[in-house]
Amino acid sequence: MDWLDALQALRARRSPAVVVTLAMVRGHAPRNGGAKMVVAPDEVVGTVGGGNLEATVIDRARQMLASGSAEPQLLTLTLSDKTTTEYGVQCCGGEVTMMLEPMRVVPTVAIFGVGHVGLELARILSRHEIELWLVDSRTEMLAPERIGAPGSSGVLGDAVARVQVRHAPVPEAALADLPSGAHVVVMTHDHVEDLAVIDQALRTAGVGSIGLIGSASKWTRFRKKLGELGQSDADLARVTTPIGIPEVSGKQPAVIAVSVAARMLQLIDEAAPVASDRRQ
Repeated sequence: MDWLDALQALRARRSPAVVVTLAMVRGHAPRNGGAKMVVAPDEVVGTVGGGNLEATVIDRARQMLASGSAEPQLLTLTLSDKTTTEYGVQCCGGEVTMMLEPMRVVPTVAIFGVGHVGLELARILSRHEIELWLVDSRTEMLAPERIGAPGSSGVLGDAVARVQVRHAPVPEAALADLPSGAHVVVMTHDHVEDLAVIDQALRTAGVGSIGLIGSASKWTRFRKKLGELGQSDADLARVTTPIGIPEVSGKQPAVIAVSVAARMLQLIDEAAPVASDRRQ
């Protein structure tokens, strides 16, 4: 399999990987510059020369995967009988420098409720490399004339995110289709819908963070009702409300969206080292 095909397949399976490129060769080496290899937690595609140098770079790549590293690294190895590594000697006589580029799992954010705040939040988050789900029970909220064509025209015309638009008369049903680790933000037009989505999110394996827009009094009522539905205090502690960062205050939809988006980006960064495995 070609390295690019392998990388696309791994991203589709939501598996992190490291792309290894033989960036520079001095003297003799098993492969020429530009050779590539893809290292995943449980597989390797391609080769940069085999032997000691390949075993060493695979080990380094898997250390990067385990730590959730996001920054590329350079690894230089001398292929000499005077240089011994954990994996033996390779005496081609040259020196190689390899670049290791982490390809992290693309994070997912699902916005339940694409009203005024939801649309403003979508506008901000769509400019990031994520998978963005827009879920609403109202068809008019998701109409092309309102949200445009993501990545092409309209409000989300400059989106770089992979946008999934989902009309769901029963919004909580969409939770079953989310990738593992998805961050759920609940801001529908109806408190009954909000409650149903929160309750089901707490019962859905693999859901990442859960955020709810609303006041303290709303959450007090929700806690009581969720408790009656069987949710424990530990379950309820998973819900962050009001979602957002306190440093950004204000009640205008765009201001609330900035606050929530800032918190979502923090959560994405905090969760990045965790590999997703629910739908592999």
